[in-house]
Amino acid sequence: MTQSGALDNSLNSVDLLAPIFKASGDPLRLEIVRVLQRDTFGVLELSQLFGMRQSGMSHHLKVLHKSGLVEPQREGNAIFYRRPLHLDNDKPTDLTIRQIFEAVDRAPLPEQLQEKIRAIRKQRADQSQAFFSRHSEQFREQQELIAAFDLYAAPVADLIRKRTRKTKWQAALEIGPGEGGFLPVLSGLCEHVVALDNSRDMLAKAERTCTDNGLSNVDLIEGITDVLLARGDAFDLVVANMVLHHVPSPADIFLDAAALMNNGGCLVISDLCRHDQNWAKENCGDLWLGFEPEELTAWAAAAGLKAGEQLFIGLRNGFQVQVREFWKTLLPIR
Repeated sequence: MTQSGALDNSLNSVDLLAPIFKASGDPLRLEIVRVLQRDTFGVLELSQLFGMRQSGMSHHLKVLHKSGLVEPQREGNAIFYRRPLHLDNDKPTDLTIRQIFEAVDRAPLPEQLQEKIRAIRKQRADQSQAFFSRHSEQFREQQELIAAFDLYAAPVADLIRKRTRKTKWQAALEIGPGEGGFLPVLSGLCEHVVALDNSRDMLAKAERTCTDNGLSNVDLIEGITDVLLARGDAFDLVVANMVLHHVPSPADIFLDAAALMNNGGCLVISDLCRHDQNWAKENCGDLWLGFEPEELTAWAAAAGLKAGEQLFIGLRNGFQVQVREFWKTLLPIR
């Protein structure tokens, strides 16, 4: 390569980097990037967090998007924003973006901002809980509009049984057991099972399932993972079947599961891949229209969990379910 050619390439690289540094030169934009570390927020939610008009927030998001520091994510009729999922360390632009993320993440969020984030998460949680309170009697019918229980429960059970041949789990946690359809599987494989749900109506259904099946080793607890963290509970296995798309902050499920698991513990998740069928929000109480596999992998890695086996199940109605396992320690996965 000639000297002039090398100079041209250098200038091109600088030209590509300039928008990133320009976008990140504003303190407010850095704060926006920082709150998107784990969460995904809409324009109105970000306006609420930072106390500014929607038009002003939209301008900042446009600048951040053009620079590659955020990317849009459509959730039905609304646009949410997140950090980019795919960053290539061999590209100078992506490496620079990753370095900016690492730098801003070292600074803790102000307590006032954390409180506003908790308020938004509570609004989302209240929305989901209200749906299940209204439709608890039609829970199975509503869920099976998307995926019949056996279509994802059977592969999850097979995966857990496969692991049980080599790993003996004493205690298991199911987050969001719904009507309790999966509790007989866990009860038969583990000495002690905890079923955690923030819906009293759904726990009542799960209790009937336990009674009907004679499950004497299952404890039903109303609340969220904070309840178990405060008690100091520890589990060898954590299961969340079709739960993530109902919770206000899916990334927190990975963090809390990791905190609740013993060393060598396993988190098994089944949930929807990303889709564009907006009717699921109104008819099934979904907060999120599924997830890209890379999102789950990134959230797990941030929680210190290593991805293991994965399975993808295509459904005739256009949905796809992903079954994933994540390990707390670097155990060999076979």
